[in-house]
Amino acid sequence: MKQRGFTTIELLVVLVVLCTGAWLFFSQKASIDASARDSERKVAINAMYYSLEEDFYEKNGFYPSTIDSKILRSIDPALFTDPRGHKPGEGAAEYHYAPIDCSLEGRCKAYRLYADMEREAEYSKDSRQK
Repeated sequence: MKQRGFTTIELLVVLVVLCTGAWLFFSQKASIDASARDSERKVAINAMYYSLEEDFYEKNGFYPSTIDSKILRSIDPALFTDPRGHKPGEGAAEYHYAPIDCSLEGRCKAYRLYADMEREAEYSKDSRQK
């Protein structure tokens, strides 16, 4: 008499194939998500950079000693919050603004703007004026 159904070996093979497929899917998804967050960081740094250069510096003739949405009004305030929820100047922030050669009044001659990336080297922009 022949029994119907699958053998234990057949079930194990199917289980191994499904687990391998799930592992591949989730590892690729994590990689794609990290690349997307890195792209968000680049967009934010570029927006801050162009706002500093083409708006703030053109109007004032100097760079600020700090940046936030009140100083750089020409960009979306949400861009100041990194993918992990921190703003420049906070301890765990991924966006960094380093002013260079500042006076006591907070007028700076240059700056370095950079972001910590997950899958790439640090992404940075330096001021046009040195």
